[in-house]
Amino acid sequence: MSDERPEQATPEKTSPEKTSPEKTSLEKAPGRQASAAPSMRASDADRERVVERLRDAVAEGRLDMEEFEERLEAAYKSRTYAELEPLTGDLPAPESPSAFSYAPGAVSAPSSSWQSRIGGTSASSSAVAIMSGFQRKGHWTVPAQFNAVAFWGGGELDLREADFAAPEVVITCVAIMGGIEITVPPGVEVDVRGIGVMGGFDQGRSLENRPEPGAPRVIVNGLAFWGGVAVKVKAPKPPKRPKGGRDLDGGEVRKEL
Repeated sequence: MSDERPEQATPEKTSPEKTSPEKTSLEKAPGRQASAAPSMRASDADRERVVERLRDAVAEGRLDMEEFEERLEAAYKSRTYAELEPLTGDLPAPESPSAFSYAPGAVSAPSSSWQSRIGGTSASSSAVAIMSGFQRKGHWTVPAQFNAVAFWGGGELDLREADFAAPEVVITCVAIMGGIEITVPPGVEVDVRGIGVMGGFDQGRSLENRPEPGAPRVIVNGLAFWGGVAVKVKAPKPPKRPKGGRDLDGGEVRKEL
């Protein structure tokens, strides 16, 4: 019998110095994929999900208005996931699907909160201030056609907590040596068509926001003569917290140890 033995496995399989390029790319694939995701371009739906989470954070008292406005502006200017992620990175995940996700092709459905705010009737379709003022704020219904007149006076229309009688409402403003201020919540589409004669319709940078699916549309037109109409976008105010150890009903708040 021959004493020759078959050759053993070549050392190339165990040598760390000769790893095949194919194997190296496969081993590094998970890490490369994770690092590539933040550089992907974000869609409008991705930005809107982040904005919705920021609004919830304001309502929960986790962000103040200054922080919210800074992050809101940054969200709409973001181009990639890497720019969006830090805006909600210090916020707890909501009970609903995540406000920020890498899932491609995700599409945000129309917000049910807007659907619940469209419809109903309004008790008043006009407001007039002659050397005085008017105010509409809180929970009220904006009619499909609303007329606001300010002559040597001023008026305020706050739509942040309002309902809308129709998906599209038209607010006609006449400001003569007076002023009218209109505040709408983020996500509402605003179309300003007013004419100013020695006066103006001030839209401001805050109107550079993207409308949300299902949100109402507000058209502002009219005339400003030696006066002005200011239209701006602001988030709803967060709910008030009890102060001095008392709740909102005036009762004492007990602290459990």
